[in-house]
Amino acid sequence: MFVATIDQGTTSTRCLIVDHEGRIVSSSQLEHTQHFPRPGWVEHDASEIWARTVDVIDGALSSAGLTGTDIDAIGITNQRETTILWDKETGTPVCPAIVWQDTRTAALCERLARDEGLDRFRDRCGLPLTTYFAGPKIAWILETHPELRAGAETGRILFGTVDSWLLWNLTGIHATDVTNASRTMLMNIETLEWDPTVLAAMNIPEAMLPDIRPSIGAFGTATGLLDGVPVSGILGDQQAALFGQGCFEPGDAKNTYGTGCFMLQNTGTRPVPSRNGLLTTVAYKIDDEPAVYALEGSIAIAGALVQWLRDNMGIIEQSSDVEALAASVSDNGDVYFVPAFSGLFAPRWRSDARGVIVGLTRYSTSGHIARAALEATAYQTREVLEAMRADSGVRLTELRVDGGMVANELLMQFQADVLGVAVARPANAETTAMGAAFAAGLAVGFWRELGEVRLEEGQRWSPSMPQDQREALYERWKEAVERSLGWNAAGSLGASAKE
Repeated sequence: MFVATIDQGTTSTRCLIVDHEGRIVSSSQLEHTQHFPRPGWVEHDASEIWARTVDVIDGALSSAGLTGTDIDAIGITNQRETTILWDKETGTPVCPAIVWQDTRTAALCERLARDEGLDRFRDRCGLPLTTYFAGPKIAWILETHPELRAGAETGRILFGTVDSWLLWNLTGIHATDVTNASRTMLMNIETLEWDPTVLAAMNIPEAMLPDIRPSIGAFGTATGLLDGVPVSGILGDQQAALFGQGCFEPGDAKNTYGTGCFMLQNTGTRPVPSRNGLLTTVAYKIDDEPAVYALEGSIAIAGALVQWLRDNMGIIEQSSDVEALAASVSDNGDVYFVPAFSGLFAPRWRSDARGVIVGLTRYSTSGHIARAALEATAYQTREVLEAMRADSGVRLTELRVDGGMVANELLMQFQADVLGVAVARPANAETTAMGAAFAAGLAVGFWRELGEVRLEEGQRWSPSMPQDQREALYERWKEAVERSLGWNAAGSLGASAKE
């Protein structure tokens, strides 16, 4: 028998079939459309995402010669914070899905923060007031489309992050797990329930919100291609990667290099407040056991910068070409790329920042720009790691890594060099999907204990750069960041009027 994992990401949806030894026996993947209707706006079509989900389930089952009767459990992992509203009676979305990268709620966040600041709700939800999270997105939709409010107040108009949307279509149940709920800015980080004070401040009816459940446990039974199979594990994508990497002990940390870049550190069964620009979030919760918490540093643009070089600039034909182009030069030529396309996330939280390339001369080539683009991810990761060290008091000895960019060995070596710690990549790089598979399988006894679900290490990079060089490069990066700030200067949270 097998476990099926639905991995719904920012740019594509996948289904993987996993056996008891943790091997992927089949997979299917399809992209969905990215919509950019205005500067700073990013949208998806939730109906398209569900259609792609059905197609990849069918594709994964068919390629392995399996049917739903061969599947013991279903796990879901998903892009977080992306906000979907739909009609309970028709099952159809009532507006486009607002993606986590979207910055349209800047003015609303500024209004909410005006009297008490960005940390107005941090003691309740562990998060600063920014455009990143789902709560302000819901509030914006209800303010902008007042005709939806009556339905929201009666529970006819439902809200969900992508996991809830998929669960609804699979089972007809309106629920979410604690990891995704912790990314809405509406859940109390201590009680793991919707917080009435925050709901009232944002004028969001609780009737439209999903039931909050543990990450590992019973969510419902699927219909359709997976008819009769229990959905038994749901984790937001970064928490799924933490789980898949086996970061079960306080102090364990991982970094995922995908569209964005996300570092999480397990902090145990008590939430750790951040004083250095990080997020306090739920790592996972197993049935009725205490929740496990994490500190998180979220970087908006990582792999998306390579896509930008490919799609917008045309200096590479495919994303994998960036490594060879970057390796065509021996260093960055004093070129630094700050990819603040959606502002800067952790630890700075500056929505007024915009992307800059600094240090260009006639000497500069496309190779220097490609190398600067890769190095930007490593520098941003160091900023997050230093904030994490200050908050937790833990000095990491290694960083576990995963995601699409970890195939880039030039980047991984530079990451080890600029951090001054070892970087370890698992043999199976599919940590996000495997984390959700492990969660679902543990819930139904497919695997019996956490010790059975650890991924083996595949490759390790050790730092080789001299300390003085490491620090000089990092100081130069921080100078470049200063030049990105204030460009979109409607305020410290700022979006311009046209956004």
